[in-house]
Amino acid sequence: MTAPSLAELDRARDEALDLSGWGRRFVFYQPRNLAFWAYLGLVGIGILNFISTLAREYNAYGEAIGLAVTSFAIYAGLFWWFTDRVDHYAKLPHKLMVIAFLWGGFAATGTMAANANDAILALYSKTFGQVWALNWGPGLAAPFTEELAKGSGLLLLIALAQRQIRTAFDGFILGAFIGLGFQIVEDISYAMTSAGTQFGANQIGASAGTIILRMVSGVAAHILYSAIFCAGIVYLLGRPAEPRRIGRGLLLIAIPMLLHGTWDSIAALAGTNALTMIGLLLGTIAIALIIVARVYKLTVTREREFVRAVMAPEQARNVITPVELDAMAGKRKARKAYRKAGRTRGERRRARYILNAAYALADELAASRGADTDRVRFARSEVGRIRAGLPSPW
Repeated sequence: MTAPSLAELDRARDEALDLSGWGRRFVFYQPRNLAFWAYLGLVGIGILNFISTLAREYNAYGEAIGLAVTSFAIYAGLFWWFTDRVDHYAKLPHKLMVIAFLWGGFAATGTMAANANDAILALYSKTFGQVWALNWGPGLAAPFTEELAKGSGLLLLIALAQRQIRTAFDGFILGAFIGLGFQIVEDISYAMTSAGTQFGANQIGASAGTIILRMVSGVAAHILYSAIFCAGIVYLLGRPAEPRRIGRGLLLIAIPMLLHGTWDSIAALAGTNALTMIGLLLGTIAIALIIVARVYKLTVTREREFVRAVMAPEQARNVITPVELDAMAGKRKARKAYRKAGRTRGERRRARYILNAAYALADELAASRGADTDRVRFARSEVGRIRAGLPSPW
């Protein structure tokens, strides 16, 4: 079988860029799109509710609020950095991630889920009694109201960014940011509640434990649930670059609901046995992390195919080597093996820099839709400069 020609590789790259939406510019202001006004209204109401709550509680619990906001701002920054490091593939516009975060933080919480939770818990209390509602109500309310509230945000984002959100991996990443926003705003509320447990006399001490606990458990909570749930939504609906898989979609939608319900019911399941509670906590976290890792591997495969299609012409032009192309479009193990192939520390460091420069070239090619622009030529020259060990001209 003959190798494809350079023209064929360039044509395959153009098709991959069109299909994936990689590099397409996102415009949020869409006054003729009903989804824009729905997003703006629901997020706006949530922001007003959140600000009014902070203003009402600030005089009494200002120290705890300051600690919580600062701590979770750092937490959000670290998550953004980690996500940027993990996502080497057809990256979404940062603006879209911010919009996803704001939906989770303000629309899904204060505007939607909080009101729905209160109504359902009130119904449970009237129907089954207050004790039953306190024990089992959260686990049979929040998984439905909160996951649906967060997931509805992805539906609006798809309506706003049809050319950018094309794969289940896009849903996975945006779902994680929706969950991050939801979790941070919810955790700030929990910190304010904790601050009042000792009549506000020891705000920092009372809220610090809650903040630390929510940070540690947060990775296996809303961030994880929403990532899986939103990947399931994309599979359920289907997108131009992701064939519709109804069974897989429904399964990925059901799994985070089950995990969420189990998490919120741990106290009721364990009863008064502390060891059982700890075991259930650790077991739920472990299972959730295993599942999200599997979903990541499942969804990222399509993205790796796009990277290979975009960078194959660069390998044919000898900008990158076949081994580097395999590392770029391969798993973490392939990238690690490529970096470790160097015999000296300097060679291993240079291999890492070459890969980073090659990913930057891929982003520039996506932004230019494959055109040979000044920025693309500069990105190519950077790969060569790093490979040759030349100093930066800047």
